[in-house]
Amino acid sequence: MTIATEAPTLAVWKFASCDGCQLSLLDCEDELLAVAGRVRIAHFLEATRRVEDGPFDVSLVEGSITTPGDVERIHRVRQLSRVLVTIGACATAGGVQALRNYADVAEYASVVYARPDYVATLATSTPIAAHVPVDYELAGCPVDRRQLLEVIGALLVGRKPDVPAHSVCFECKQRHHVCVVVAHGTPCLGPVTRAGCGALCPAFQRGCYGCFGPVVAPNAAAEAGLLRRTGMSDDDVQRAYRTFNATAFVELAQVSANDDPGESR
Repeated sequence: MTIATEAPTLAVWKFASCDGCQLSLLDCEDELLAVAGRVRIAHFLEATRRVEDGPFDVSLVEGSITTPGDVERIHRVRQLSRVLVTIGACATAGGVQALRNYADVAEYASVVYARPDYVATLATSTPIAAHVPVDYELAGCPVDRRQLLEVIGALLVGRKPDVPAHSVCFECKQRHHVCVVVAHGTPCLGPVTRAGCGALCPAFQRGCYGCFGPVVAPNAAAEAGLLRRTGMSDDDVQRAYRTFNATAFVELAQVSANDDPGESR
């Protein structure tokens, strides 16, 4: 998808999130200066007071939809945006706050807030794509800055972004890491998790937590069997999936005790 204008406009939007993905963009430092020289940042409250009305050539959206107001606002953002890119686990999969999808939100609100009737919230936390069409999605908690720059750069020159679809295991092998499951019996979601972090946790002998969401065709039964062989119960397996990308991993989280733990990967 080509951005045709000489000085394309970039907008960055926040919904329910921790701001970590916006900070990843700010952490690009020198690269961000180069991007800023090619685009006009028209709306980015984390970085500038400038607020333009739009329309915008590219919108980067962080965060999930958790309130009625969010629903209305994301439709306005979509209408104003030629290209809409969701960034991070919250925007692409509902985020950690999507754990509410498996609980009684009204009950929690009654315990936490003195006046829960003052709180306007939805019973679920949902990704942006559940409400409006999305052109590109970048997973991660937070999003990987290299992938973010790749997408922005690709849109500027009119080519399709090159974002990996393989698993974290591929990155582990590229970095010559010893498999933490084989060597130490450590539970790891690497076989079913999309690459992007550079196999950061396995580099420190820790199992992958699934920050970047599932690969395109994850083998749920085989991964469940692998996790059980490390000593995890069925409840432990479900909790492992229901963390950063609860809605994206929902099918994997429904694994049952009937899955064959001996199935090969």
